[in-house]
Amino acid sequence: MSEEVPPLRRNRDFLLLWSGSAVSSLGANASSVAYPLLVLALTGSPVDAGLSGFVALLPQLIFQVPAGALVDRWNRKRVMIWCDVLRALAIGTLAAALVLDVLTLPHILAVGFIEGVLTVTFKIAAAAAVPNVVHPSHLTFALSRNEARERGAAMLGQPLGGVLFGLGRAVPFLFDALTYLVSLASLLLIRKDFQAARKRQPVDLAAGITWLWRQPFLRMTTFLVAGSNFLFRALFLVVIVIAADYGASPTLVGVMFGLAAVGGVLGSLAAPALERRLSMRVVVVGANWAWGLLVPMVLLVPNPYVLGAVYALMCFVGPVWNVAISAYQLAVTPDHIQGRVLGAAGMIAFGAVPLGSLLGGFALEWIGARATVWALAVWMIGLAVLATVSPAVRDAPSLARAVAEREAVVR
Repeated sequence: MSEEVPPLRRNRDFLLLWSGSAVSSLGANASSVAYPLLVLALTGSPVDAGLSGFVALLPQLIFQVPAGALVDRWNRKRVMIWCDVLRALAIGTLAAALVLDVLTLPHILAVGFIEGVLTVTFKIAAAAAVPNVVHPSHLTFALSRNEARERGAAMLGQPLGGVLFGLGRAVPFLFDALTYLVSLASLLLIRKDFQAARKRQPVDLAAGITWLWRQPFLRMTTFLVAGSNFLFRALFLVVIVIAADYGASPTLVGVMFGLAAVGGVLGSLAAPALERRLSMRVVVVGANWAWGLLVPMVLLVPNPYVLGAVYALMCFVGPVWNVAISAYQLAVTPDHIQGRVLGAAGMIAFGAVPLGSLLGGFALEWIGARATVWALAVWMIGLAVLATVSPAVRDAPSLARAVAEREAVVR
């Protein structure tokens, strides 16, 4: 007779990990809105705003694989603890420089890069920890709750960032530093190990890339995610500029993105039910076509609130994709290379994010908001066509079967 598994809501360690990350994500979202507003206030240049986003997100391109190797070799919990400590210190220097009125653009770029390196490492360790903190039968549900956490943090944090920036330019960054300390406290209370027992041995940096490349479905979906992430980062800056053209204040910009995040929260809550009813192929093809058809609507809306509603529809789709694909990847990946596989996938999928920020800034400067939106729409429709005709997507595997096989191994 198999032992009864307690429900996820009674998993103390998962709840601590979830709540600490929720608080730090709240602060990160507040500062994510404050960063471009700060650079635009200091320099008045969309190119500088795009450059700051590029530098802050550059670690997602160049540091994913080394971070994954580090997470596989070192104690994952300790890695996360040190990331929180150092992120709080880094963002604290930016807040202090603002208070002392000595902040410069190079300082902003340096803090953004350092925080980006530490965030990449933290997120890989946290993702690799989930299968060791929850039972395999709870994996999809846990990931949907993590998605809801991230979307909820965006829903509350982005409007809060605009409000805090209106109170004082340093305020959102001080708040962000404090949230990292809360996350640190929650990690110190967790009892479970974040990795399976393993021997100390040399870590092959290429192991994650090699393993991922041999998985046709994961390889294709990783490249599709890269393409959509490129679009959404460029679109983020475009939407801010369009909202500003409508006369939106920093507070209203934050509220607009908070409204969009509501769609993400609803998508996260719906993800487990939709995942059970939809095949992996339908999720992948449907998500890309939904995004491709929604992007041009950014040009057709009359005010920031409706703009936020369109963005909310795009955000609803993302969690369904993320839960299904992430659950499959975590279920089929051996634990001893989990960090490196996550790093390899992240290098491709999120490496496009800084490029989107940089090129979005230049596109706004050179061709304007309207032409930029049309270019992004063509890009996204091209990805939807690729997803539709891909043999790897057409022969998509079963998530339920992968999770069941992992549960059998645990038993």
